[in-house]
Amino acid sequence: MIMQNNTFSKLSVPIKSKGRFYTEKKSKLRSPYQRDRDRIIHSSAFRRLKHKTQVFVNTTDDHYRTRITHSLEVAQIARTLAKHFKLNEDLSETLSLAHDLGHTPFGHAGEEALNYCMKNNGGFDHNIQTIRIVTLLENKYYNFKGLNLTFETLDGLVKHNGPIYNLDKLDNILGKNFFEKKLNFHQSPSLEAQIASISDDIAYNSHDLEDGLRAKLFKLKDLKNLPVLKSILAKHEKKLEKFSQDLVFRQIIRDIINTMVKDIIINTSKNIKTYKIENINDVYESRFPIVQFSKKMNLFHISIKRFLKEKMYLHKKVVDKTSHGKKVINSLFLKIKKNPKKYISINNDKKFDIDRSICDFIAGMTDRFAINLHNKSK
Repeated sequence: MIMQNNTFSKLSVPIKSKGRFYTEKKSKLRSPYQRDRDRIIHSSAFRRLKHKTQVFVNTTDDHYRTRITHSLEVAQIARTLAKHFKLNEDLSETLSLAHDLGHTPFGHAGEEALNYCMKNNGGFDHNIQTIRIVTLLENKYYNFKGLNLTFETLDGLVKHNGPIYNLDKLDNILGKNFFEKKLNFHQSPSLEAQIASISDDIAYNSHDLEDGLRAKLFKLKDLKNLPVLKSILAKHEKKLEKFSQDLVFRQIIRDIINTMVKDIIINTSKNIKTYKIENINDVYESRFPIVQFSKKMNLFHISIKRFLKEKMYLHKKVVDKTSHGKKVINSLFLKIKKNPKKYISINNDKKFDIDRSICDFIAGMTDRFAINLHNKSK
C-alpha cells in the first residue's frame, strides 16, 4: 500500500486526494499525484510539446528550447522548492509538466491568431485549452474521456495565475458548470500550484536569456544594467578569457536560477510567518499570494521580461517567423472550415460547435505539422 508521507508539512496538499470525476480503483504502487504525473507524461499532448515553439519556431534550430524542454525545466525547479518546504512534490511536478499542454503552434503569436479566429465563439486561451485536453480531448481509457486527473491537479491547472473571479471565459470555452461545483474558484491555489507557477517564471526568464544570447540577438554587455545581474556578470566576466562563451553563458544562467530560487525560499518563509499560515486551509483562505519574489527580485523579474520583450520577442528575426505562423493558423482555420470532414472527426457533443472542434485540432498541432499541412493545402 502507498504510505502517508509523514514528512509532509501541514501546509501541503495531503497525499490522500479528494478524488476524481470518475471513481477509479486506487493503485497499490503509486499515489494519486504520481498517477496524474504519469498520465500527463504518457499523453499525446505532452509528446507534441517537443515540436512546439517556446520562442524560436521549432524548425529554426535543434538546440533552442521547445515547450517540452521548458516544461521539464519548470518541473525540476518546482520539485526543488516543494521539497524544501516539505510539500507534495509529485503534485508540483504534475502541474509543471502539464501547464503548457494547451499551447498552440508558434507560441503566443499562434495563440493570438487562434483567439482571433474564435472571437465570435468564446475565444481561445491556452490555460483553458490545457483543461480541455486533460478532461475532454485525450482519449486513452474505456470508461471516460480525458485523463481523469485528481481535483487537486485540476484546481492547480485552472488557477495557474491565481484565483478566478470572472468565469465567463471558462464557461464559454468549457461549458457552464463544467466542474460541477467541485472547485472553489475564489480560493487561493495550493502552495504546490503557486510553486509551479513561479517556477514557470524562473525557467522562461533565465532560459530565454540563454537562447537569446545563443541566437546573438543581444550580448552579455547588454545585460549589465539589469538589477541583480550586474553582480552575477562581474563574477564570470574574467572566465571568458579561459572558457568558451557558451560555457560562461550556462554558468551565468545557473547562477540566475540559483539566486531566484534562494530569494523565493527566503521571501516565502517570511510570508508564511507574516500571514500566519499554519495549515492547508490557511493557504486556501489567504488573500495574498504566499510564494513570491522579494521586492528587489520582483524588480529583476519585471526588468528581464521587459528586456526580453524588447530585445528578443519583438526582434525582427523572431517576429518574421511568428508572423508567418499567424498567417498559417488563420489560413488553416478558414481552409478547414470550408470542408471540416476532410480534416477532423466531427464532435457530436452538442455543447460545442464545429469551430471549437477546428480550434482543438489546430491548437494541438506542432509547428512542423501546421506548416506542412498549410503547404499541402495551398
